[in-house]
Amino acid sequence: FKFNSNSLMIDVSLHFGSLLAIIFYFRKELLDLKNNLKLLILIVVGSLPLIAAGYTLSATGLINLLENNLEIIAWATFIFGIFLYFADKCKSDQKISSNLNFKTIIYIGLFQILALIPGVSRAGITITAGRLLKFNRFDSSKISFLLAIPAIMGASTLQLKNAFEESFEINYLILLSITLSFLFSYFTIKFFLEFISKFSLNIFVIYRIIIAMILFIIIYN
Repeated sequence: FKFNSNSLMIDVSLHFGSLLAIIFYFRKELLDLKNNLKLLILIVVGSLPLIAAGYTLSATGLINLLENNLEIIAWATFIFGIFLYFADKCKSDQKISSNLNFKTIIYIGLFQILALIPGVSRAGITITAGRLLKFNRFDSSKISFLLAIPAIMGASTLQLKNAFEESFEINYLILLSITLSFLFSYFTIKFFLEFISKFSLNIFVIYRIIIAMILFIIIYN
């Protein structure tokens, strides 16, 4: 499309589209939060570590040391792919309704900080943490998606602040980015949750290892 729009604004648009998809998919659960104040508080508490760490790294400029480092991306992709494999072997005997509490959500929230490292999937690391705590794959993923809402909102706010410092305009590319991001994110969530209800997470482990191997060849060859 030969983007003429600010690339940062395109990033914000893509994040916004995926945020809308998560909110729309989990609309019933989110609307019911007024009747489940405990879950709402847990989502907020679980998001605080990432928000605090993300803001600190952004404000100090340390985040720039991590960005666009292909070697960090490659090793993080590989290491946390292996980590996911072993975490997925844990037995599942915990449920959101009875076992998600301040201790478990802070544990998952601290793991989510690792997502600030390029190559560490935010969804992947939070699902890994959930599996280590013996939540089943579906509940681990549901926790991950609910934590994505404040995480994406926080990241988008920081990006939007930077975007406003540069000139941009709302054009068809931004609207197209939001629309396509919403559609692909919505169906990804839908089919992903259906998939993990029946199968293990091994396919994602294999995917990460293959990507890491390709990156290693590019870096070290």
